[in-house]
Amino acid sequence: MTQDDLIARAQAWLAEDPDSETREELAKLIEAGTTDELAARFTGTLQFGTAGLRGELGAGPMRMNRSVVIRAAAGLAAYLRAKGHEGGLVVIGYDARYKSADFARDTAAVMIGAGLRAALLPRPLPTPVLAYAIRHLGAVAGVEVTASHNPPRDNGYKVYLGDGSQIVPPADAEIAAEIAAIRSLHDVPRPETGWETLGDEVLNAYLERTDAVLTPGSPRTARTVYTAMHGVGKDVLTAAFGRAGFPPPALVAAQAEPDPAFPTVAFPNPEEPGAMDLAFEAARAVDPDLIIANDPDADRCAVAVPDATVVGGWRMLRGDEVGALLAAHLVHKGATGVFAESIVSSSLLGRIAEAAGVGYEETLTGFKWIARVEGLRYGYEEALGYCVDPEGVRDKDGITAALLVTELASVLKEQGRTLTDLLDDLAIAHGLHATDQLSVRVEDLSIIANAMTALRERPPVSLAGLTVVSAEDLTKGTESLPPTDGLRYHLEGDYKARVIVRPSGTEPKLKCYLEVVVPVAAAVDLDPARATAHEVLVAIKRDLSAAAGL
Repeated sequence: MTQDDLIARAQAWLAEDPDSETREELAKLIEAGTTDELAARFTGTLQFGTAGLRGELGAGPMRMNRSVVIRAAAGLAAYLRAKGHEGGLVVIGYDARYKSADFARDTAAVMIGAGLRAALLPRPLPTPVLAYAIRHLGAVAGVEVTASHNPPRDNGYKVYLGDGSQIVPPADAEIAAEIAAIRSLHDVPRPETGWETLGDEVLNAYLERTDAVLTPGSPRTARTVYTAMHGVGKDVLTAAFGRAGFPPPALVAAQAEPDPAFPTVAFPNPEEPGAMDLAFEAARAVDPDLIIANDPDADRCAVAVPDATVVGGWRMLRGDEVGALLAAHLVHKGATGVFAESIVSSSLLGRIAEAAGVGYEETLTGFKWIARVEGLRYGYEEALGYCVDPEGVRDKDGITAALLVTELASVLKEQGRTLTDLLDDLAIAHGLHATDQLSVRVEDLSIIANAMTALRERPPVSLAGLTVVSAEDLTKGTESLPPTDGLRYHLEGDYKARVIVRPSGTEPKLKCYLEVVVPVAAAVDLDPARATAHEVLVAIKRDLSAAAGL
């Protein structure tokens, strides 16, 4: 595209932009003639996929802004009308990020202009409240404006259909086609009134539902430190804990209130280095039984436990460890139905399900797939996502997961035991399932494409001295999985291991998920098994990086 073409495209965008901030920003770029910056914003469009939209805030079709959101909302509205949902209700939630409230109101206006009904949640609230509201209100679709745990400069747009689950193919492509068909924002009616702003009735109904995940009369004694990570979880989580009768969580004050700048963390994700430092500091002051963290839209739940062997005395549990603990707790409570996880999560869940005689299923990555498992009772994903009440919320829910893990900690506390003790029990019963991740964040997306190409053209024959006994290119699908961009290796030798490589669906990252299983005969074998697993995982990372050219 020539500079003249870029300028012309930018000027056409500027003429339609309804937002004074992005108009001013774009006008300055046009005046300065900054070709590189204009090209980054106008060479293509932000793609609408099964994660909806997510990207950096700013002017232009490759950024998140009101123009892009209005087009997305109009495409969704056209899709819903084409499916026979004219007059149906669309419920809209939003987090506390920059522009979230504006994007939510624009969506409501577009829905009304298209002949649908729209209801806004009353204020920034956790994503699981929106997921619950869709089914509770009988809506035909739902929208959550959030970028979850992305950096402060990002925002996003997540779409659910009337079953309360996120969209999957072919709905994403059909909505994208409707978005692409919109010629001008002037063709999109946006009345200034007509939608409903809900009161607290839906939130109260959600909170009543959270009680259902706990066993009546169960111990409620575990003490927690809680961080909302500058997001919207605090009020809802503390209300849920109060209703349940748990001790009030000790709050990480500096991160308790919503703040779109996320000033105390580099990335507002409990998994990122340094994000939990203030929570660890608070825990050392009050000596709780566990730490609970939500991500900014509170659909994920992180857990940390006391550990005298690590610097600072606290250790973050991996998502796979929490996933196994919640599964074991649900089995103990007599849960029936199907336990499900995505393919990137630990195979330990399958062992637990098999031993308990409950169903088990693997899905593609994302709760849009997990939530659709027939007969689902429990679903989890290693990235701190847990669905413990699928009849209430067909998505990951960091509030109900926090309640359930705190109930488990309370049950164990009454027995003089801890979450760590239960993890040891699971390792002895099923083998030590140790997981890790090699995650590479890039500025240049071609690095990811080149790495995937290298692995496809020259697949490794061994990693960490373990033989690759099967190599699957998941773009071709399997008997049980639809096609996806990913590679899966199974390894055998002294130990069994598994590696999955895939591009992230929401961030500019290449993600490699690693697991090694080390047999454990007795408690005395646990520490040597952990040391062995660590060595194998480090070696797999090294060899995989070399094979992928990273």
